[in-house]
Amino acid sequence: MQKHWWQEAVVYQVYPRSFQDTNRDGIGDLQGIIQHLDYIKTLGVDVIWLNPIYKSPNDDNGYDIADYQAIMKDFGTMADFEELLKKAHHRGLKIMMDLVVNHTSDEHHWFAESRSSKENKYRDYYIWHDPVDGHEPNDWQSSFSGSAWQFDEQTGQYYLHLFSKKQPDLNWTNPDLRQSIFTMMAWWLNKGVDGFRMDVINLISKPENILPDKDGYIAPIANGPHVHDYLLEMNKKVLSKFDIITVGETPDVKPYDAINYAGFDRHELEMIFQFEHMGIDQDPKLGKWRPKAYKLTELKQIMSKWQLELNGKAWNSLYWNNHDQPRVVSRFGNDTTPEYRVLSAKMLATALHFLQGTPYIYQGEEIGMTNNYDFNSISDYRDIETVNAYRDLVEDRHALSNHEFIEAAHKMSRDNARTPMQWHDGINAGFSEEGVDPWLAVNSNCETINVQAALRDPNSIYYYYQRINGLRHQFPVIVYGNYELLLANDERIWAYHRHDDKQTILVVCNFSQDTVTCDLPELKDSNREPLIKNYADDQGTTLRPYEAKVYIYEN
Repeated sequence: MQKHWWQEAVVYQVYPRSFQDTNRDGIGDLQGIIQHLDYIKTLGVDVIWLNPIYKSPNDDNGYDIADYQAIMKDFGTMADFEELLKKAHHRGLKIMMDLVVNHTSDEHHWFAESRSSKENKYRDYYIWHDPVDGHEPNDWQSSFSGSAWQFDEQTGQYYLHLFSKKQPDLNWTNPDLRQSIFTMMAWWLNKGVDGFRMDVINLISKPENILPDKDGYIAPIANGPHVHDYLLEMNKKVLSKFDIITVGETPDVKPYDAINYAGFDRHELEMIFQFEHMGIDQDPKLGKWRPKAYKLTELKQIMSKWQLELNGKAWNSLYWNNHDQPRVVSRFGNDTTPEYRVLSAKMLATALHFLQGTPYIYQGEEIGMTNNYDFNSISDYRDIETVNAYRDLVEDRHALSNHEFIEAAHKMSRDNARTPMQWHDGINAGFSEEGVDPWLAVNSNCETINVQAALRDPNSIYYYYQRINGLRHQFPVIVYGNYELLLANDERIWAYHRHDDKQTILVVCNFSQDTVTCDLPELKDSNREPLIKNYADDQGTTLRPYEAKVYIYEN
């Protein structure tokens, strides 16, 4: 395989609204990110991915964009962004923007023009349809509950919105729309940004016949008929002209889809985010709002499948959490005691970061931030998905009780990841000053879980992540080596080999709070010192609760 810098990089995701407030409005901003660039650099990462910072009315926290070439006032100015870009580059950090081009805000001037009349030149920038028998064209559902169609009285037609009704979907069949997007992308890249994370990019090509047939069948929306044509065109006209990182958010994909989107010979994207491992603890009908226990064997099977099937053909992105997922230490680890939280956070980092692919660290993950269990009323939540789901499942359909929903939200709401960054144990965890109410309540465990405490403790989760990042940059086998699953049927241990022509790595992780025996022959060599471990000593074949260790040896 041809080697690229983004394969060897580690990405740190910043959710700007929750990172650092510097102007006393309770909302994080670009100057707040600038303030902590050295903290991010010291972690040993290479790229900062910013969630959307464009002008937006914030119906969906910036994923509803009103102007692609302006900065949201909450976050600062274009001068602030240019300062961030310059100071990040000075430290050797690259900046990856969030690109949201499946939809815009209904306050974007394209949509204002589009809805003004059927004859307007921007009409075809969006997807409009006549009513069918006096109602919606079909029964497609929005990801945020309810119909995906919104009636617009001004012209008597419906427009499509796969998310909020304030997020109308763009019509990618229109070449003028595509060129407008490509021009905007090139504008940012010429400004110096180093890549794009592309929001729900595999939804941009809609089924050609949006009407249900006589059997009521509706074609799936993801991976539509022309999506590869559009991405090939994007690559040819824009992406191929720059040495950048690109990752596409792609729900409802399998490994063969990933090879089509990000194959080394495909000339589309560099990698994708898949969500198969994010669904293992969810109910088939009610999804995340009825979480269930997961099986480690299923998690291993999914992760191993992606490792093996993409090997030599495409590149994996590696993540446990992000702005749309709950905190991983609360989800797949154990946050019930301080000791288990630290051990399981380190174990989860070990299991993920020694796989083949580009790792993504979400802000606060590196200090073991947890879900927020303080939110005990729907009024405590700000996330549109959570609020709409409550209205649908509790108030309208009575599918869940209030108690059941809040319990589920404690585990799965997107707001778990969005509580403000915990910088120290003082007022508002250092996110904003005294007398300022943060836009979302700070997690009360900030008194013990915070950056200041992590930096003082040489055995903290932060320094463990720092060591892992250093090892990835030191040993090519961690980045490029082949993967081999061991102990596939074990429900408590995830063990695997990574190997190339010169070296082999053994990774062993105990996902349980039990002390277990692992009879792998390499563990019986008492003279072998782990490359990294989350306990002070090594007891060979005995694995203590949430123990993780990695060995390396010459072939």
